[in-house]
Order: sequence, then structure tokens, then C-alpha cells
Amino acid sequence: MKTTNIIIKILMPLVLGGAILYWMYRGENWQEMQHVMTDEMDWTWMLLSFPFGILAQMFRGWRWRQTLEPMGEHPRHSVSIHAVFLSYAASLIVPRVGEFTRCGVLKRYDNISFPKALGTVVTERAIDSLLVMGITAVVLLFEMSTFGIFFHKTGTNLSTILHHFSWTGYFVVAICLLALMVLLHFLLRKLSFYDKVKATLKGIWQGVISLKDVANVPLFIVFTVAIWLSYFLHYYLTFFCFDFTANLGIGCAMVTFIVGSIAVIVPTPNGAGPWHFAVKTMLILYGVADTQALCFVFIVHTIQTLLVVALGIYACIALAFTHRHNSIGEKTSETTLFNKL
Repeated sequence: MKTTNIIIKILMPLVLGGAILYWMYRGENWQEMQHVMTDEMDWTWMLLSFPFGILAQMFRGWRWRQTLEPMGEHPRHSVSIHAVFLSYAASLIVPRVGEFTRCGVLKRYDNISFPKALGTVVTERAIDSLLVMGITAVVLLFEMSTFGIFFHKTGTNLSTILHHFSWTGYFVVAICLLALMVLLHFLLRKLSFYDKVKATLKGIWQGVISLKDVANVPLFIVFTVAIWLSYFLHYYLTFFCFDFTANLGIGCAMVTFIVGSIAVIVPTPNGAGPWHFAVKTMLILYGVADTQALCFVFIVHTIQTLLVVALGIYACIALAFTHRHNSIGEKTSETTLFNKL
């Protein structure tokens, strides 16, 4: 049963992403795609975007280290960054496994508490989600007309969806969710590993509330802004690789960036499939031809994914030559020696 669940977790995202990609690119002229890459594309801008893709992950590693320090955990800067590099690469195989991978790397090399590290990852997710929602609100304000066209063409209407729910419906849903939570609570108490689960959740909670104890809050904010600014520049600079997107402007880049960031919530490797569809749809609304939009999303996503793979390989090699801190005493003695020097 365990093996079957693992196979499903690996295969389902691949099948879902592959099905969407097949549906989008069926009948596509691949010779035209190759022609765009070899003869029409300006690779200079693509190369200029790479440092920002690398910096985004480095800033994430530095910020992650900040959230661990209030709990008495002090991983090395290099190990934190390599863990993040490896986590993104691992998520290409099994979506969302990267969070556990990077916590495991810190546990293996710097003896960092796995539950606490996982808690700080939850903290990061919450902070990033709030920031993305804020950016989305600003983009909606300035690009409302474009989103209006999108909702009209797709038939998406929030008020229509909510209209089908009465207050009784909301109350029933709330009661069902509460009953489910109570049921899960009693089931967990009956299981032999309840104490272990409770300890793990306690560690996660410690990580979540650690943000209030971050030593340098302004630096944490700088890192957070730098992460998403780097992500955006990593994406935006690719607009200048193609004649058909070079003049679309930063407004279009912001809209497609936000829509793409939301689309990757769907669990496929690096958002393959949902990201392509979402960004392509928005580019078409800005006047890009269907074939050109397909070329853009395919080339940009493929190359940026290859960069993630390259960073993951680099992290594996770097960690192979990294000394492990297997005990707290070893870390303490080395820290004392460093302070004396």
C-alpha cells in the first residue's frame, strides 16, 4: 500500500502536467519553435535573467536561516542555500517534496531539528502567500480591464458561484469541517504514533511563531522583497528575448507573472502545464498570437527548469564535499573555537 501511494504521488502530477501540455501543443509546428530559438530569439536577455533566478533561491536560503536562529538553530549559510537549491530540483520529480528535502539536508549536515525547520518552511509559505496576495491586489487595481476580459472569456464569475450558497449551506459546510477535525483528533489519539505526531506539530508551531523573534526584522523584509523581485526580473527579462513580447510593457509582465505564480499551486513538476496555460492565455489577451504565446511559454519554462536542474546538481556536488556536524557538542566546540579566533 505504501509503495502504491508513492507511485501515485509521483505519477499523478506527471500525468496531469503531461496531459495539459499534450492538449496545448498537439499539432504544434515544432520546426517553427526551433526556428524561433535558433534564429529569432535574443539569448543575451535569457542569460541576463539567470543571475536573478539564482539570487531568488539564495535570498530564500538566507531568509530561512533567519527564521531558525530564534529557536537556537544556526545552520551554515552555504548549507542553507544548497538545501534550497536541492529542494527546487527535488520538486521537479515529486511536487511539494522539496520542503521536506531541504529540512532533511539541514538535519543531515548541521543537525538542525527537522520539525522546527519544517515549521519555518510553513512560516515562509504564509509570508509569501500574503505578499503574493498583496501584489495581486495592486496588479488587479492597475490592470483591471485585462482581468475583466479574462473573466468574461472564461466565464468565471465569483458572484454567480457564491449565489448558489445560502446561509444554511455555509453553516452545514462549517459543521461538517468541524466534525471532520474532531474525528481526526480522536483517531490520532487512538494511534500508537500520536505522541510522535504531537511532538512534530509542536515543533512546527514553534517554527511558525518564530517570526516574531527574528533578530533583524528589516533584513527579513528586505530578503522577502528581494526574493520576489528576483523572481520577477528572472521572468521579466525573458520578454526581451522575443520581438512579439519585447514591447508589451511591465504591466503585462506583472499580470502574467502573478497569474503564473498562482497557477503553479496545481501540483505538477515546476507548474508544467498549468503555468503554460495560464501565462499563454494572458499573453493572448495582450495581443500576442496563439503560436507566439505557445513558443514563449514553452521556451521560457523549459530553460528556467533546466536552470533549476543545474542548481540542484551543483548542490549535490557541493554537499558531497561538505563536512557534517553530527552533534550539538561538535557544533558548540567549533563555534567556541571560531569566537576565540
